[in-house]
Amino acid sequence: MTDEGTPVSDHYPITPRRVSFDWEETPLHWIPDEPTATHVINVLHLLLPAGERWFVKVFKEGLPLVRDPELLKDVKGFMGQEATHSVQHSYVLDHLAAQDLDTGAYTKHVDYLFRKILGETPPLGVPIPEPEWLRFRLSVIAAIEQFTAVLGDWVLAAEGLDRAGADEVMLDLLRWHGAEEVEHRAVAFDMYQHCGGEGLPRYARRVAGMAVTAPVMLYMWAWGAAYLIRHDPRLAGRLRYSLGEHNRAVRKGLLPTWKELGSAVPRYLRRSYHPSQEGSMRRAIEYLAQSPAARTAAGAIGRAAIG
Repeated sequence: MTDEGTPVSDHYPITPRRVSFDWEETPLHWIPDEPTATHVINVLHLLLPAGERWFVKVFKEGLPLVRDPELLKDVKGFMGQEATHSVQHSYVLDHLAAQDLDTGAYTKHVDYLFRKILGETPPLGVPIPEPEWLRFRLSVIAAIEQFTAVLGDWVLAAEGLDRAGADEVMLDLLRWHGAEEVEHRAVAFDMYQHCGGEGLPRYARRVAGMAVTAPVMLYMWAWGAAYLIRHDPRLAGRLRYSLGEHNRAVRKGLLPTWKELGSAVPRYLRRSYHPSQEGSMRRAIEYLAQSPAARTAAGAIGRAAIG
């Protein structure tokens, strides 16, 4: 691997899985008696439907630039997985709405962020050339995927959620998604490296992508958790999001530590870094082999093939 983060030879095929989940029995506080931990994780459902649709859209713009057949196959597999993630998390928003927790006032801002601020053309008519704007957005996706790989690996090993009696269907959604994030952990980075130019400008743009992504994600997450707790009909205003409650959930193993999240940034900024170093592919593959939703999806494909 070179100092510019050239992909390593280790390769794993990226396969979309057409999963589905039944939310009928999942309670609003799917981690019993832990509304703060529940809603901090629920922010995923607020951000991902619009965010992952945006990933797919930007990658479609970049497909004509991909000259490597293996990368092209991986990118198409990534796009298929991300499209499924977007759909499944949007169903959770419907489930929250059915329990009188309407997220529309928050998600309209998320939609605006991805549709307008990070859309096909730079916001406010900023004169950025089209190829450069595409490269920047690819760098943002690569930076976001650094965090999703970290979160995916965390949730696969988060025994605290099992000890707390978290809802099995929600755990399967999170762990199936997390396993696929680890599975395709390097694709967005490789796509950026392939399309992002050469030498120091490519690295500088990678740094810029993370410099924008990390603070925006932190802000959106805190805002989203505060919104969900404030509008939770079961809490009726009796609780507010606080760092103290958040850290209490971290100590119980219900949320990742700040160190786990924060250390992802300096790793990513190393010139020699490649996401194949992130997380446990073995753990991800093992979970995908046992995930109820993934097994059902695989069985349906098998039956269709036989039929």
